[in-house]
Amino acid sequence: MASNQKLLSVLLLIITVSLLFSQPCQSHLLKMCNFAQIYQLGDSISDTGNLIRESFIGAASPFSRLPFGETFFNNATGRCSNGLLMIDFFALEAGLPFLNSYKNIDANFKHGVNFAVAGSTALSAHVLAKKGISCPVTNSSLHLQLEWMHTYFNSICYNHRDCIEKLKNSLFMVGEIGGNDYNYALFQGNFSIGCLPIYLTGFKTNDSTTYDEYHCLKGLNELSMYHNDHVQKVIKDLKKEYPNTIIVYGDYYNAFQWLFHNAPRLGFDAVFTKSMLWNWR
Repeated sequence: MASNQKLLSVLLLIITVSLLFSQPCQSHLLKMCNFAQIYQLGDSISDTGNLIRESFIGAASPFSRLPFGETFFNNATGRCSNGLLMIDFFALEAGLPFLNSYKNIDANFKHGVNFAVAGSTALSAHVLAKKGISCPVTNSSLHLQLEWMHTYFNSICYNHRDCIEKLKNSLFMVGEIGGNDYNYALFQGNFSIGCLPIYLTGFKTNDSTTYDEYHCLKGLNELSMYHNDHVQKVIKDLKKEYPNTIIVYGDYYNAFQWLFHNAPRLGFDAVFTKSMLWNWR
């Protein structure tokens, strides 16, 4: 109960900061918002180094060594990418340094902290275990990340009022997170997105009706849309409860679909894009 109250306090603090100080801001004018810090919660879409530092399993993961990071950073940073993540582009656009991971004890957190962990889930490992679902990569769920955030804010704030003052120009990024909750139940260790190569390979079929126009698995994409619909409903409820709070839904699903649709205009061969997804072995 005490732990839940602490987490509720963190969430209420975030809402209070947004309520009192947030201003609407278009993404291409992010620098004009004058954000002083960014705080990120999430999974592998956003992790900049927590997984490889939190356990031996993470340290032994492919993300702790080349070729991950060799092109842009010249070394492995813990990002599940050879290049930049979306949160990196947000930081660049805001005129801030890349976010350091919370588990990097020698890092400078002046401009924010990244609490995201690759493989993390929205539900706690305890809740998932009751449903017979294991978390082989990490137990650092959203619940634990919020605890980290609470601990961090306690270390920099004298009291609630001081925290509001220090965080008044902060941007809080929540997610993407939750895909792994389905992921562990459906296909171990990866995202439940119908366009990912590993799913296209794992669920390959000769039934053409299984695929959409981009040769993605319709069933898994429908699961993603179902999840997203419920997230948007929750956001709508939160906006009603806190009418002066700015809560923005990041539509990653349709942004991803837009890239497929506009691939030729962006300089990509649409046929090559499809084959790149389909021919994963």
